[in-house]
Amino acid sequence: MGESDNIDTEDMAKFIREANEKSIKFASILEKFGLDIITKMGQTNLKINTLTDKINELNKATLDIKALTPQLKNVIENQKILETELDLIRSLIQRADISFHSREAKSEEIERDTSATDKKESIIEQFNILKNEIDDIDDPESVIEQLENIKEDIFIFKGGHKILYEISQFGKTLMAEEIISDESKASLKEKIGFWINKL
Repeated sequence: MGESDNIDTEDMAKFIREANEKSIKFASILEKFGLDIITKMGQTNLKINTLTDKINELNKATLDIKALTPQLKNVIENQKILETELDLIRSLIQRADISFHSREAKSEEIERDTSATDKKESIIEQFNILKNEIDDIDDPESVIEQLENIKEDIFIFKGGHKILYEISQFGKTLMAEEIISDESKASLKEKIGFWINKL
């Protein structure tokens, strides 16, 4: 009987020991699990706090932007005012420039030598004489010579003009004729009218 009691006691002690070891291990596992949960909760809490801070910063930024809106409106309105004033200044400058040039032109007109007007009248008179006499002229060289004289006077008067080329071209046309044709005479009369207007 005594031996069986000893065996039971040993078994019991062994069982208690094993149970105790298992409970220690279980407690350790629970403790580790609890620490992991606390750590995870702490990390989650930190992330939540970080996100909350960012949301608060965004709210502040939004409020700052809203506060800037009236100032931006003022800037835009001031820009429009400035553009209007710049347009006004531009138009005033252009008017001043135009009036300056017109005054300058008037002063040039006053200072201009009257001999220029006399020269123009002399050229017009030569053209008109040729226009009136052309019907009675048959010799092309005579007309070409008169045209060359008029060309020289125009060059002195204008320094260079489109009609100088036109007169030269008409002179070349006359060179091809032995006697000036009625068509050339009519054409010359017409051209003289244009040349006078272009002076």
